[in-house]
Amino acid sequence: FPVIGNIKIVGLTPEETKALLKQELQPYLKDPIINIRLRNFTVTVLGQVNRPGTYQVNGEQITVLEAIGLANDLNIKGKRDNVLVIRDFNGTKVYTRIDLTKKAALNSPVYYLTQNDVVYVEPNQSAVTQSTLDNRASLTVSIASLLITTAVIILTRN
Repeated sequence: FPVIGNIKIVGLTPEETKALLKQELQPYLKDPIINIRLRNFTVTVLGQVNRPGTYQVNGEQITVLEAIGLANDLNIKGKRDNVLVIRDFNGTKVYTRIDLTKKAALNSPVYYLTQNDVVYVEPNQSAVTQSTLDNRASLTVSIASLLITTAVIILTRN
C-alpha cells in the first residue's frame, strides 16, 4: 500500500507481521483482513544424520521428522530419543529436546519447525565410545611404532 509506505518485517513471525499490518492499515480500512504466507524458509539439520546441512523449505511448515527426512534420516549412531531443537525466540535461544521414539513427540511445541530452527541429533554411546577409542588407539600405535623403531635402530647398530 503506497499510503503506509515501507514497513520493516524482517525477523517478525507471520502473526507479528499480520498484527503490525493491521495496526498500520486501521486508519485507512475498517477491519482489514490480512493473510500472510511464507514462500520458503530454512531449517538446519546437524549431527548424526546422513546429510547434515541447511535446507530450503517450500511452503509454510515442516515437521521435525520431515526435516530429518531431508537430511536422509539419522545414521546408525544417532540418538533418536534425545533430539535437540534450537529455536530463536525474540532474540533468545530456546533449547528443547524431543524423543522421536514416543508418540508424545507429535504434541511437542517444536514438532512443527519455524524459520531458522536448528535440529541437532546427538551421537549415541556407541559413537562416543568409538571416537574415544580411535584417539587412544592411534596414540598407542604411534608410541608402539616409535619404541619398535628405536629398538630396531639400537639393535642393528651394535
